[in-house]
Amino acid sequence: MAQRSGLEDPERYLFVDRAVIYNPATQADWTAKKLVWIPSERHGFEAASIKEERGDEVMVELAENGKKAMVNKDDIQKMNPPKFSKVEDMAELTCLNEASVLHNLKDRYYSGLIYTYSGLFCVVINPYKNLPIYSENIIEMYRGKKRHEMPPHIYAISESAYRCMLQDREDQSILCTGESGAGKTENTKKVIQYLAHVASSHKGRKDHNIPQESPKPVKHQGELERQLLQANPILESFGNAKTVKNDNSSRFGKFIRINFDVTGYIVGANIETYLLEKSRAVRQAKDERTFHIFYQLLSGAGEHLKSDLLLEGFNNYRFLSNGYIPIPGQQDKDNFQETMEAMHIMGFSHEEILSMLKVVSSVLQFGNISFKKERNTDQASMPENTVAQKLCHLLGMNVMEFTRAILTPRIKVGRDYVQKAQTKEQADFAVEALAKATYERLFRWLVHRINKALDRTKRQGASFIGILDIAGFEIFELNSFEQLCINYTNEKLQQLFNHTMFVLEQEEYQREGIEWNFIDFGLDLQPCIDLIERPANPPGVLALLDEECWFPKATDKTFVEKLVQEQGSHSKFQKPRQLKDKADFCIIHYAGKVDYKADEWLMKNMDPLNDNVATLLHQSSDRFVAELWKDEIQNIQRASFYDSVSGLHEPPVDRIVGLDQVTGMTETAFGSAYKTKKGMFRTVGQLYKESLTKLMATLRNTNPNFVRCIIPNHEKRAGKLDPHLVLDQLRCNGVLEGIRICRQGFPNRIVFQEFRQRYEILTPNAIPKGFMDGKQACERMIRALELDPNLYRIGQSKIFFRAGVLAHLEEERDLKITDIIIFFQAVCRGYLARKAFAKKQQQLSALKVLQRNCAAYLKLRHWQWWRVFTKVKPLLQVTRQEEELQAKDEELLKVKEKQTKVEGELEEMERKHQQLLEEKNILAEQLQAETELFAEAEEMRARLAAKKQELEEILHDLESRVEEEEERNQILQNEKKKMQAHIQDLEEQLDEEEGARQKLQLEKVTAEAKIKKMEEEILLLEDQNSKFIKEKKLMEDRIAECSSQLAEEEEKAKNLAKIRNKQEVMITDLEERLKKEEKTRQELEKAKRKLDGETTDLQDQIAELQAQIDELKVQLAKKEEELQGALARGDDETLHKNNALKVVRELQAQIAELQEDFESEKASRNKAEKQKRDLSEELEALKTELEDTLDTTAAQQELRTKREQEVAELKKALEEETKNHEAQIQDMRQRHATALEELSEQLEQAKRFKANLEKNKQGLETDNKELACEVKALQQVKAESEHKRKKLDAQVQELHAKVSEADRLRVELAEKANKLQNELDNVSTLLEEAEKKGIKFAKDAASLESQLQDTQELLQEETRQKLNLSSRIRQLEEEKNSLQEQQEEEEEARRNLEKHVLALQSQLTDTKKKVDDDLGTIESLEEAKKKLLKDLEALSQRLEEKALAFDKLEKTKTRLQQELDDLTVDLDHQRQIVSNLEKKQKKFDQLLAEEKNISARYAEERDRAEAEAREKETKALSLARALEEALEAKEEFERQNKQLRADMEDLMSSKDDVGKNVHELEKSKRALEQQVEEMRTQLEELEDELQATEDAKLRLEVNMQAMKAQFERDLQTRDEQNEEKKRLLIKQVRELEAELEDERKQRALAVASKKKMEIDLKDLEAQIEAANKARDEVIKQLRKLQAQMKDYQRELEEARASRDEIFAQSKESEKKLKSLEAEILQLQEELASSERARRHAEQERDELADEIANSASGKSALLDEKRRLEARIAQLEEELEEEQSNMELLNDRFRKTTLQVDTLNAELAAERSAAQKSDNARQQLERQNKELKAKLQELEGAVKSKFKATISALEAKIGQLEEQLEQEAKERAAANKLVRRSEKKLKEAFMQVEDERRHADQYKEQMEKANARMKQLKRQLEEAEEEATRANASRRKLQRELDDATEANEGLSREVSTLKNRLRRGGPISFSSSRSGRRQLHIEGASLELSDDDTESKTSDVNETQPPQSE
Repeated sequence: MAQRSGLEDPERYLFVDRAVIYNPATQADWTAKKLVWIPSERHGFEAASIKEERGDEVMVELAENGKKAMVNKDDIQKMNPPKFSKVEDMAELTCLNEASVLHNLKDRYYSGLIYTYSGLFCVVINPYKNLPIYSENIIEMYRGKKRHEMPPHIYAISESAYRCMLQDREDQSILCTGESGAGKTENTKKVIQYLAHVASSHKGRKDHNIPQESPKPVKHQGELERQLLQANPILESFGNAKTVKNDNSSRFGKFIRINFDVTGYIVGANIETYLLEKSRAVRQAKDERTFHIFYQLLSGAGEHLKSDLLLEGFNNYRFLSNGYIPIPGQQDKDNFQETMEAMHIMGFSHEEILSMLKVVSSVLQFGNISFKKERNTDQASMPENTVAQKLCHLLGMNVMEFTRAILTPRIKVGRDYVQKAQTKEQADFAVEALAKATYERLFRWLVHRINKALDRTKRQGASFIGILDIAGFEIFELNSFEQLCINYTNEKLQQLFNHTMFVLEQEEYQREGIEWNFIDFGLDLQPCIDLIERPANPPGVLALLDEECWFPKATDKTFVEKLVQEQGSHSKFQKPRQLKDKADFCIIHYAGKVDYKADEWLMKNMDPLNDNVATLLHQSSDRFVAELWKDEIQNIQRASFYDSVSGLHEPPVDRIVGLDQVTGMTETAFGSAYKTKKGMFRTVGQLYKESLTKLMATLRNTNPNFVRCIIPNHEKRAGKLDPHLVLDQLRCNGVLEGIRICRQGFPNRIVFQEFRQRYEILTPNAIPKGFMDGKQACERMIRALELDPNLYRIGQSKIFFRAGVLAHLEEERDLKITDIIIFFQAVCRGYLARKAFAKKQQQLSALKVLQRNCAAYLKLRHWQWWRVFTKVKPLLQVTRQEEELQAKDEELLKVKEKQTKVEGELEEMERKHQQLLEEKNILAEQLQAETELFAEAEEMRARLAAKKQELEEILHDLESRVEEEEERNQILQNEKKKMQAHIQDLEEQLDEEEGARQKLQLEKVTAEAKIKKMEEEILLLEDQNSKFIKEKKLMEDRIAECSSQLAEEEEKAKNLAKIRNKQEVMITDLEERLKKEEKTRQELEKAKRKLDGETTDLQDQIAELQAQIDELKVQLAKKEEELQGALARGDDETLHKNNALKVVRELQAQIAELQEDFESEKASRNKAEKQKRDLSEELEALKTELEDTLDTTAAQQELRTKREQEVAELKKALEEETKNHEAQIQDMRQRHATALEELSEQLEQAKRFKANLEKNKQGLETDNKELACEVKALQQVKAESEHKRKKLDAQVQELHAKVSEADRLRVELAEKANKLQNELDNVSTLLEEAEKKGIKFAKDAASLESQLQDTQELLQEETRQKLNLSSRIRQLEEEKNSLQEQQEEEEEARRNLEKHVLALQSQLTDTKKKVDDDLGTIESLEEAKKKLLKDLEALSQRLEEKALAFDKLEKTKTRLQQELDDLTVDLDHQRQIVSNLEKKQKKFDQLLAEEKNISARYAEERDRAEAEAREKETKALSLARALEEALEAKEEFERQNKQLRADMEDLMSSKDDVGKNVHELEKSKRALEQQVEEMRTQLEELEDELQATEDAKLRLEVNMQAMKAQFERDLQTRDEQNEEKKRLLIKQVRELEAELEDERKQRALAVASKKKMEIDLKDLEAQIEAANKARDEVIKQLRKLQAQMKDYQRELEEARASRDEIFAQSKESEKKLKSLEAEILQLQEELASSERARRHAEQERDELADEIANSASGKSALLDEKRRLEARIAQLEEELEEEQSNMELLNDRFRKTTLQVDTLNAELAAERSAAQKSDNARQQLERQNKELKAKLQELEGAVKSKFKATISALEAKIGQLEEQLEQEAKERAAANKLVRRSEKKLKEAFMQVEDERRHADQYKEQMEKANARMKQLKRQLEEAEEEATRANASRRKLQRELDDATEANEGLSREVSTLKNRLRRGGPISFSSSRSGRRQLHIEGASLELSDDDTESKTSDVNETQPPQSE
């Protein structure tokens, strides 16, 4: 098996050239020559044609060379027709035999097709060359394909396993078996390659790493798939070897388990191995090699590695028996590098690789250890221990201990240990055993290590695909223990295959309803498996082998003796026939007989080891070696291996033989479950059996796929196939066993249509013309072909045939075709011959005329009178008169002809005129319809134009509003800019004020210093002037008062400071709130963005799903969303306004508080002014006093003048300061007022924005919730509706099936009853004849008594037999009585059952099961009739098998002896029968009377059945009435629907804008229309069911008649057959002994008739029960139908209730609309009031500013507040900027909304165009209806002559349909009126759009529904277009005819034109409503499928055409 080659076309090696197969020449050759297969020594089988038959032999002529030969009939095998050449699945072959299978495989192999299916198998033949069918392109070709869709390939098997695993969640297995060299390993690789490519995990995940168990991370770590592929080279190098048959033979079996996760990616793998051929490591056969790794290591190792591993040349190792043998085309050095690289990829560390290679080298070194025999004793010695040193160096052992353990090991004798010397043979055996065990342990460790690398996950619910690569069946001349294990495995695998095939066949037959006695062929193999594995009673081969291993003295010979003793009588076990035979025993496997030689079986089973060396290896200094041997010694009682070896030659020591136990390794290979108890040892057989049982348990839990690999030749040559070798492998592989199983059933299956198409030629008149169901047609064909019922079965979808039947049909078909062609050729030749003969006759007569005229001319030409005559004749008038007369006659004839022509033309023209009148009427109707449609279209156009104008007006309004909004926005932006400029000015002023304030503070400090100086001067003056002391005291008192007042002022200042702190706290709180609100706003914006993203994603998905129309819809949805947002924002703005009003009120309250504070400050200021005035008065008083005192001194005056100047300056300064201070206060107040206003505005805006955001958020959340709820509800509703629909469909189908089944059963019962009556009559006649013959035989017996005196001794024995027979007869009589009693009991039970059935009508499910059971019992009863034939077939097969074993002479001899014995026995029987005939006659008379009673009962039951049929008819009529009621209800529903439309349009016309109501009502309208359509379809289905029942009834009547005729024919044929049988019996009697033979035949006939009567009785009883049950079932079904009708009525009521709910919803929506309008008005009023309040607040602010300007106190506090407010103003400015950006966003959204409005308008226009298209489609459909009417008239004219009876039956229905038509016409007229009204209302409803923008979310749902509706409309449009194209074609045809007619008659065209003018002037004509749905018209088997419109229109036409029919 190879991978690929360069440039070859891979399809050549996959696909068959069908042109060669379907060659008619080969088909004709096969038919003519009667080709068959005969055995051939050279080719296996050869093709030959049968020439003649001579008894048991046949003369044949070989097809290859034409030689003739005589062949036995039994050796001939049938050949398949050429149709089956190179068939892909050999199970399809009609002749399933070895020759056909071999020929098919050979043909395919020579064509390069190596893969072939054989049922479940995929058979692969090794091509021995590279084929290009394994590339990645081929993998992709097979990927995702089903098995039958592609040619056979290992990839197809892998793909089917992979797909089954993913779909069914069932584990899979692929079992590859075959001989060595057949290609198992290569196919396994291809499976892994395919799965790694298809299920590679690196596509989905890249997180898999190499497990961390490896001590050092490796650089080259690949993916899991790469590692899985690289595991193969490692296993091949360690487990594969070159053999004679195969260069890369796997010397072990393996089961690769590839694990997959739920998604189908590879997540890990596990490898289990079986039966490693470890003996190959020690010795090899000639021209064979040991395992590849030894040669790879010696060839590929470098010098450094060779020195480390102590490697030598190839010829230096004894275990390499044949030295170095190269493999052609491969280099061991390169392979070594590949193996090392694979190990690195698998994650092997350098130390692990080196340790493994050391062990490999040590295995080679074991072979070089040589022992010598000492001279005087048999003891072995080791003369040179250099090899032992090398070995111990590699394995880490002590050399001395190793040599001691080998030569003188310690063994246990009793309780002590002694050293025992070993012989040379024992030492050699021990070394070889150690080498084998070491290599086996290394191999198992390697498998465990690979599993560790591949195991990535613990499988949690994942699936796996297991690939089993194991050796196939092996049959050599002599077979050993290994072959027994392999063959035992293959027996188990074949049993698995047989069981799997049995299960699949059973499922196929059950699915198709085929009657077949199921046989589990897996049980055929059980005896052989029991022989090998049975543990006891009696023990099997493996159990006996284990038992013998326990006994020390046991040998192979004792084992064989015990085996023969225990199993000698087993059917599958044979002893050797002759003493010379080399084999010890023989086992008969399914693949053949296998001889086994039991040499060394005990040793192989025990597999003994040297325990001393094992302990040394366990204690090795090399960690790797110690790990390999670690579990060898612990917990296992090991016996000395030398005992077992010595036990073969000498008496053993007193202990049990040991065994190689590899527990550590078996945990990986066989699972950790198999751990032994202490003191026990496990044999190889036990371990293998356990591993095999585990494997089989795994495989049974999987779905198996079978691959059988076949080796074509032993020379390894491409293109050569050895037939005998292939046949042997087919037997061994179980392919022929599978074919044997196929033969037992019905292997050939063919679909009804294909069978009818191919073989209808054989039954030309069986199928009537017209439509017929495929199954019925095939049944009729089979009946006409008169096939044996045992040869075929008819299923639900295909016919099943036994092997060979299709070949027979092909032969008959070819003969029929040849006959037809011969007849056709004969007719053609006859025609041509007659034509040629007529031509010759004409030529002959013409020649005679010419000759006669020429002769006359020659005679007359010289005669003078003739010359005169010829010259005169032209001058005579007489002659001309004759000519003229002739001319006149000719003219008269021409005129007559013209007249007749004109008359004919006139008649034709009249006929055409009549036709044209009819066509004119039709055209007039069409014109009327078209004019009405045109008028409607014109109205629609006008309406649409009006709508368009209205929408344009709305659009203009919206545009004007947008412009206004933009202007407002512009004004706001300008105001914002002004505010920003104002804020900047205020900041500059603040800076200036701050500078001035600092200057004032400095001046204040200087002034305070000056005051202090002045006070000092005043003190000086007081000292100087004592006069001023009193005044000073007074001044001090006043100052004290002033200080108290100042304290009060300070307290007030403190209060103001407290108030300010409170305000600051409030401001901080507000700031925190603002921050929170900003956060919430940001979160809301995020959520909003998320929601926007989600909505955009959803819209993208919708846009991808829907084409350009859907994109428009998406735009509409977006615009509607933005509209809704704008509406929501409007609402939010109103809320903001309310919030702003609240804030304004709060601010007003704060302003009132501030005013109170200001008033208190005013009062304090007034007080301060009063104090100031007092002080000024005091100053004046002082001045006067000072003026008085001026006179005293000049110095005082100067001082006073100075002081006055200073005081004046101080006053000026104070006044300036007060002015400045007052100005500052005024500015501060103004700033504070503006800041407060700005703050209040910003707060209002922030609150508005927050409220907007919250509202948006709530709205979005509610919308999301509503959408989710609605989506869920819609999904639930959809699921429920689909579920209901499926249920209803299933129920309808079940009802159909049950009705048809019941009718079929009734017909079958009636047929069987007639049949039984006929059979009873025949039996009675036979009985009378038998009685007559009995009397005759009695007379003959009296005459023969004299001749039979010699047979008196025999008579005694015969009397005994007579007694036995009489006892048997009594038993039969008792059985008959018991049967009668059973019949009576069953009748009683039947009555009880009838009552019980009436009680259990509700339990439909139970009754279904019972029906199935009853059908099964009927099938089993029918099968019981065929058992005898099957038994005969089985006996004939057995006889054929025995006949092959014995010679023909012996057969004839034994047959004659048996016949003689039978004759003697029969003679005695006949005598007894003669004596008992009279008694039996009476009994038979009684039986006859009973049968007559039964027949009378059957007649009564038939009458009852007919009565039931009448009841069914009445029920059908009642159902029809119910249908009519349902139709009336439907019509009411339609009327209500139209009213709903009208109401909807009224609602839509009530508002100004287009909005939600339109869409909601349209949505409800669509929902209601859908419901109505569903109801219509359901009603129409019911009508169809009624029609089907009526048709079924008609068919049953026809079938009854046909069956009666068939029964009569069968009776005639049976009579003829009976007569032939009688003649044959008479001949046989004459040949042997006439009278004795007659007696025997009569006896046999009597017994058979009695048995037949008993069987017939049972059949009759079963049929009675079945008929009763069927009748009950029919009654139940009728009741079920009634219940369904009630359900439908209930659903109608529910639909009405839903309609009422929709009405209520529409009213609620109106109320909501009105309330929303009221709210909008309120909001507008509130807006106006808020504007007024704002103006009022501004006025108050101005007043307050004026008041603040007047106040002078609180300066410092206000300055602090000013700073804070400035900071706050900066913050608010930032927020204002954000708000402005938000405003811009809002403007953008507003623009989007306008765009969406535009798109909405465009979509509205699209909707209108779609509506117009649908109107056009409706017009086309109506035209098509009219054309179909014409077709129907033609059809009725054609069918009228044949089916008058059916037409008369249909007349009643036509009347009903006419009534319905009239009703519907009326309804349609009313509907048109309603439509016009609704359209008017629609105009008004379009004005509601703006008020209902908030409901834009609901548009999404409507949009989706509209999309679905659009898709439906598209589909309908496409269908309508297709129908329109058909209609156009027919219309063109009609147009041509019309053109011809118009040319013929111009007058008619004038009338048509006048009619057109009239129609144009005429008014509208009412037109019938169109209904969807389809009905079937069944007319005697021909069914015509029509739409309801067609049925309605055609019924009217039928009525028009009915009177002429009746005439």
